[in-house]
Amino acid sequence: LSYRVKIRMKGQPPESATFDRLTDAREWSKKIEADMKASRHFGASKRHTVAELFDRYEASEGYRKLKSAHSVKAWLNWWRELHGAALLSDLTPDVIAKARDTLKAMPKQRGGGIRSNAAVNRTRAALSSACSFAVKELGWIERNPLERVSRGSESKGRVRFLSDAELPAFLQACRESRSASLYLAAVLALTTGGRRSEVLGLRWPQIDLGRRTAMLVETKNGEARALPLSGEAITLLQERAKVRSMKDDRLFPPKPGSKAPFMDLRAPFAAALKTAEISDFRWHDLRHTCASYLAMAGTSPL
Repeated sequence: LSYRVKIRMKGQPPESATFDRLTDAREWSKKIEADMKASRHFGASKRHTVAELFDRYEASEGYRKLKSAHSVKAWLNWWRELHGAALLSDLTPDVIAKARDTLKAMPKQRGGGIRSNAAVNRTRAALSSACSFAVKELGWIERNPLERVSRGSESKGRVRFLSDAELPAFLQACRESRSASLYLAAVLALTTGGRRSEVLGLRWPQIDLGRRTAMLVETKNGEARALPLSGEAITLLQERAKVRSMKDDRLFPPKPGSKAPFMDLRAPFAAALKTAEISDFRWHDLRHTCASYLAMAGTSPL
């Protein structure tokens, strides 16, 4: 009588052996399984590099659907330059933690000073998503090493909105801007509460002036929703419709030849803030302003 043991594990070559005693067979199987899970038994993590993982991840359907794919690629490139040639088995929590601390100490490209925990966490999250892909889709590693690497604490964030005095000054500056699109974009942002990409990325087929809505299909959370159109926004859209381009259905098309998804209004927006003498204000704060005024008007949170 003999006992034959065969072990199969995703991402690992099968192993088999024969024993005279059942206890020996059980002990051997436990040891080999433990070695496989720890990637010590000639596992896939010793046959593939970090760069190979990134290549497979960036070619995956899940990655292509990411709205932040451009940013994720930039963060992965940082890891690629640092550890791209390393085997996945060498990408240990200790190695990752040291890289995290190195990134934290690196000066920012703009503005000087060290990088914030939020920026470091985004870079860490990009690597984590690739490692999760290696675990769930490829079977190249048994466990995501980022599970054992801590995240830096982040601030709760800022809540800034235009005051009763700032709002009319800002709108007047937008109205007088050299950009013929800034005022419409600002009014849409303030009255709908839409995100920057949602407002500036609007296309005419999404606009229903009869129902006074702008339908969003691709949103940050992946759920379609309608932005309500009201007040001056309706009038401005009606005027814009009279001079719209027949070759481009975007409300805010970029400059000819540009590959940008929509018009770049950063410079005129900054100029309007300067004219209105408003400081510490970002485009996303227009969304906060909309929410704040709705709340003060007694609108339900939903």
